[in-house]
Amino acid sequence: MHAAFFLLLGASVARFLLRHPGEPRTPWVIALSVTLALLYVLGPAVGGTAPGVTGTPRRRLWLGLVVATWVVLVVLAPSFAWCAVPLFFTALRTLPPRAAVALVTVLTVFVVAAQLKLSTAFDPNLLLAPPAIAALATAVFVHMERQAQAQRTLIDDLIRTRRELAATERREGTLAERQRLSMEIHDTLAQHLSSQQMLLQAADRTWDTDPATARAHVRTATGIAARGLAEARRLVHDLAPPELDNGAGLADALRALDAGPHIEVRFHLEGTPAPLPDRAESALLRIAQGALANIREHSGARTAALTLSFLGDQVVLDIADDGTGFTATAPTTHAPADRGHGLPAMRARVRQLGGTLTIESTPGEGTVLSASIPLEPTG
Repeated sequence: MHAAFFLLLGASVARFLLRHPGEPRTPWVIALSVTLALLYVLGPAVGGTAPGVTGTPRRRLWLGLVVATWVVLVVLAPSFAWCAVPLFFTALRTLPPRAAVALVTVLTVFVVAAQLKLSTAFDPNLLLAPPAIAALATAVFVHMERQAQAQRTLIDDLIRTRRELAATERREGTLAERQRLSMEIHDTLAQHLSSQQMLLQAADRTWDTDPATARAHVRTATGIAARGLAEARRLVHDLAPPELDNGAGLADALRALDAGPHIEVRFHLEGTPAPLPDRAESALLRIAQGALANIREHSGARTAALTLSFLGDQVVLDIADDGTGFTATAPTTHAPADRGHGLPAMRARVRQLGGTLTIESTPGEGTVLSASIPLEPTG
C-alpha cells in the first residue's frame, strides 16, 4: 500500500506537470504534493496500529491531516484523486469500522467528482468505477482482518495449549520423580534400616549369653548402615546404585546380596552375559533387593535362590524361596509384601522398561518371583 501510494502520487505529479506547465497553481500543487508525501512518511512515527486495534488519537489526527491535504490537492488538481485508493486501507486500519466506512465513502465521492471534472463527456464508468474499487478494497480489507483475527485466535489457543501441556508435563514429571524416589527409598534406605533394627535386636537378646554372636550382628548392622549412607548420598546426587559402581556388573552385584543372617542366598547365572542398559541393571538390582527384603520379613524362608538368565532377546531374573508362600491370586490378603511399595514398586520398575513381572506362590510351598525385561537386538 505504501509503494502504491507513492507510485500514484509521483504519477499524478508527472501528469500535472506535463499537461499544465507554467500555471499559477503549479507551485501550490508541488508544495501540497511534497507536504502530502512527508505527512504520509510520518505515519509510522506517530504510532502504527496493531492488527484488530483502532488507532490512537495522534494517529487519527495524522490521518485527518493527510486526508485534508489530499482534498485540497484534489480540488487544485483532480488528477490526484486516485491517490485515495491506498488511503482507503489506511482509514480502515486507523478508524473504527463505521467511521472508516464513512471516510471511505467521502473519499469515493471526491474521486468520482474529480473524474467527472476531468472528463470532457459523461462516462458511466467514471461514475461506477470508483465506488466499485472502494467496495472491493473494503471487502478485501474486511476479509484480511477476519483471517488475521482467526489466526490470532488460533495462535492464542496454541500458546495456551502449549502452556497447559508444559504444566501437565511438569506435574507428571514431578509425580514420576516422587514415585521413583519413594521406590528408591523403600528398596534401599527403608530395607537397610529394617535390617539394622533386626540385627541390633538380635544382638541385644544375645549380648549377655553369646557376646561373640552379638558383636557379629553389630558388625553386620554397621556394614548395612554404611551401605545405607552410600545409598542416601546416591539419592542426593541421583547416581547409579553403589553396588554397580566402579564397573561392577549386575551378576556381581546380585551375587553379593544377602537376606540376613538366617537365610542362605544362592546365585545362578545362565546364558551368555550381555551388556545391559543402566536403567535395566538398576531396576533388576532393586527388584532383587526388595524381594529379599520381603523374604526376610514375611516368608520365614531358610534359603533363597537368585537366577539371572540371558535369553538373547530378554533378560530374566527369578527369585525363589522355600518360605510359607501365599495365595498368588489374592496377594493383598495373604502377602504382606503387597502393602506399601513392595510388589507395586517392582511392577512399576518393570513396566517402565516394557517388561513383565509374574509371581507364582502356593501356601506352604514357597514363592517364585520372575522379572523379564526385553533387550534391544545387537548388531
